[in-house]
Amino acid sequence: MSSYLRPAVAPPVFRDDDGRVIKYGRRWVDSPPADSYSVSRNPERFAPLHTIADALIDHLLAEYDVEADDGIEVAADLIHPHPDVVRAVRIRPRDPACAALTFVFTGYPGILLHAGVLHDFFYPSCGCEACDEEWSAEADDLEQQVLAVVTGNYRESTRAGRPPWIESETVFPNGSSSSQSRGEDVPPERLAAAIHALTARTGAWAPWPPAPRG
Repeated sequence: MSSYLRPAVAPPVFRDDDGRVIKYGRRWVDSPPADSYSVSRNPERFAPLHTIADALIDHLLAEYDVEADDGIEVAADLIHPHPDVVRAVRIRPRDPACAALTFVFTGYPGILLHAGVLHDFFYPSCGCEACDEEWSAEADDLEQQVLAVVTGNYRESTRAGRPPWIESETVFPNGSSSSQSRGEDVPPERLAAAIHALTARTGAWAPWPPAPRG
């Protein structure tokens, strides 16, 4: 099985009003200026994320025993609908013990990733000037999340409550990330189906099986 390699991407360049290159990701030494919050300029800087997502999809299709659904309708996998979907691709391992992944391309541009049954991940997570996100760091996070799911390092669970608690944990080579939220933000029918799917699951989703050769 070949390893995933990020495709070559020409980094987009943007300049400020004085003609200086904007160094996204390292502009604010201290706190961001007050007028940078909730303001999104040059969102096109995230366009390479679409290229990265395409490369990840190609890698998954070539290396794993999966099926793909390519169509706007699979964006319905997202927990909450998004108004600006331009493409969506669901990658389903043939083994039901594995978590599926749905890549949703937005016109912003950005990528929304639905993993398993209950969780969505956003790239970029915000995009405002104050957050000062930069495309290659977002690509790092997207690649790491996808590859963690594929290698069986992603866990989802629910915990009893009214409404139930929803939990996830992703283990990366250099650490882990976890989240916890209340199920009241999930449509009731989606939550019920997810609880049913996760009831017998005490550990992580299984690693994806490799594609058959020969």
